[in-house]
Amino acid sequence: MKKILLLSDTHSHIDDNILKHVKQADEVWHAGDIGNLEVTDAIKKLKPLQAVYGNIDDAEARAEFPEHNRFMCENVDVWITHIGGYPPNYNNRVRDKLRQNPPRLFICGHSHILKVMPDKKLNLIHMNPGAVGKHGFHNVRTMLRFTIDGKKIDNLEVIEFPR
Repeated sequence: MKKILLLSDTHSHIDDNILKHVKQADEVWHAGDIGNLEVTDAIKKLKPLQAVYGNIDDAEARAEFPEHNRFMCENVDVWITHIGGYPPNYNNRVRDKLRQNPPRLFICGHSHILKVMPDKKLNLIHMNPGAVGKHGFHNVRTMLRFTIDGKKIDNLEVIEFPR
């Protein structure tokens, strides 16, 4: 079983409250708009990191992280990208590949809106952790925590911070 902390849209912000939750996870996943790489460096000092770059990220972040990150966690096929859309209106960057070979768990950021929803047609779970950074229109900063045990995605929790 793995305890996952999922975050996105840090926009160069990392603090002790976020790092407290990083320390409790087995792995941290970042769905883009990292901002300054000090954010991911701080996370990597504590836990293994899976990440993608987002639309605000510079050449340095794009050199370190991919646009799409597809991997297995336990027995769950995971695909993380920054701009992905929502079921059934996926972004045209991913729509065809998603339909041809859907993962079990599809994760994106970008909107700053926390959403977790099933796509029954593609038999996947879509997650967007919202934004944990301080830049943007969101009023509450959010992250997600959950477990993956074999094929089971469970124990989903929303973590909220005041703006």
